[in-house]
Amino acid sequence: MRHQLTVLIPCKNERENIGTCIAAVRSIADEVLVVDSGSSDGTVVVAKRMGCRVIEREYINSGNFKNWAIPRAVHAWILIVDADERITPELATEIRTLLDTDPDKDAYAMGRQNYFLGHAINHGDWARDRVIRLVRRDRCRYAELTDHAEFDLPPERVGMLQHKIIHYTAWNLDDYLAKMTHYASQTADHWHASGVQPNIWNLVFNAPLRFIRSYIVRGGFLDGKIGFQVAGLTAFYSFLKQVQLWQRAYGRSRAEVEPHAAADEVVGVPREPSRCRAIRA
Repeated sequence: MRHQLTVLIPCKNERENIGTCIAAVRSIADEVLVVDSGSSDGTVVVAKRMGCRVIEREYINSGNFKNWAIPRAVHAWILIVDADERITPELATEIRTLLDTDPDKDAYAMGRQNYFLGHAINHGDWARDRVIRLVRRDRCRYAELTDHAEFDLPPERVGMLQHKIIHYTAWNLDDYLAKMTHYASQTADHWHASGVQPNIWNLVFNAPLRFIRSYIVRGGFLDGKIGFQVAGLTAFYSFLKQVQLWQRAYGRSRAEVEPHAAADEVVGVPREPSRCRAIRA
């Protein structure tokens, strides 16, 4: 039997990506559902012009947003694709061949070919990236934790596809660092709310051990200079999460350190004019 497929694309302000992303899924999608969270750059206009169904809602976090969207898909099978990802012809053929049969799993994972600053990453931690993206609409939901939420499924219900999805992780460093800070903050919020306490050993050793694993043990050095940068950023992300957790446990606010100055700002007391006199040389 042939199962029909909804391709679900969550997005916000992805005008530069959305058209190419939609075009890449045309060959397998019986429906393209674009789920927007407040774009202001014309993303929605492009999606509608390309014949997609568009729904919109406020964004809380990735898991929450996608769980809201999943039941709104028309078809029983859903392929979730971020706007910065691309379905290759080989992966599209594999998915269609699978859905032309009677799949025995509730979800299917695939490898992800990551690119960083335009360079393919073929070694290190990033080369082992796996994501669950092809799911049964009525049986799969995300664990709503952070923007890195995953499906809450036992391993025996998940199959593995052979071909990879392409992921253009970042085209410039500024965007990537902003995303990294956001994810680290969300992770630290979750840890702190769950009662996790900062640990000096994690603060000291997690980052260098992560670098050694990614760059040396898993062969990141084989990617050359870009491999060194990715391993370094991966280690820094590990360190940043620990620092964010430490801040939530032990960080002191300005009101604690400078109570009078903070109080003046709260009640709107104007600052006294400076009594300093400039002296010209």
